[in-house]
Amino acid sequence: MRSSSNPAFRNLPGQGGYAGFDDRFSGGAGATATGYQQAPAGLGGGFDTGRTTERPMTVDDVVTKTAITAGVALVAGVLTALSGMYILALPAFIVGLVISLVIIFKQSSNPALVLIYSAAEGVALGGITGALQTYGGGSQYAGIGFQAIAGTFGVFIGMLVVYKTGAVKVTPRLTKMIIGAMFGVIGLMLINMVVGFFTTGGIGIRSGGPLAYLFSIVVIGIAAFTLLLDFDMADRAIRAGAPARMSWYIAFGLMTTLVWLYLEVLRLLSYMRQS
Repeated sequence: MRSSSNPAFRNLPGQGGYAGFDDRFSGGAGATATGYQQAPAGLGGGFDTGRTTERPMTVDDVVTKTAITAGVALVAGVLTALSGMYILALPAFIVGLVISLVIIFKQSSNPALVLIYSAAEGVALGGITGALQTYGGGSQYAGIGFQAIAGTFGVFIGMLVVYKTGAVKVTPRLTKMIIGAMFGVIGLMLINMVVGFFTTGGIGIRSGGPLAYLFSIVVIGIAAFTLLLDFDMADRAIRAGAPARMSWYIAFGLMTTLVWLYLEVLRLLSYMRQS
């Protein structure tokens, strides 16, 4: 039984991510009278909730919803960067955080909430990127936003290919390793922040030096492997017959990883520009 390092996917119904879906959708031991169950032959293959019938989710649903959420974030980010409204970055991050907590804890697949989250994160990332390009020191950071987007997209496509070709298998052991690594880097970030209150540069993982380069590369690697876990959770949800509306929730989960990945790619590029 596997769970995702992504908090959105980890909190979906059922123990261990989508594992609970496998029973409820396949009519296994965990099936309940109120769960989604496969309709009998001749009833259109829908899923009976006891109140309504909804078609199962497909790969196209996930791809479409993910593309929409990513597109909203991209447009919002570009508009923020071009408008010079960089001051919106902090309030947008706060709005995005609040909305994400609502979505995660309510396990909501409401498309409006997901799109608001994407727009807020787009504004926040666009504000940070625009401020870096404008106030970072002349033309030193010119074009860094485009490079960060290209880098993030490249990692996403690369990990999707890795997952689809089976080059790396998502196993319970790999999942535990990635989650452990994630907690490790978060712990180091917190230590660096605390030490930074008393010394300049903290413990050096965000100072722009060799250790900072290494740390950013490691974090990008962890974020990339987190995408593998996200793909696996989405794939298992589709195979388990999750309802189509859950594609919005999966798109939200993927967006949280992409936001993290973009920020770290942007940070690494900023180090390279300083060299």
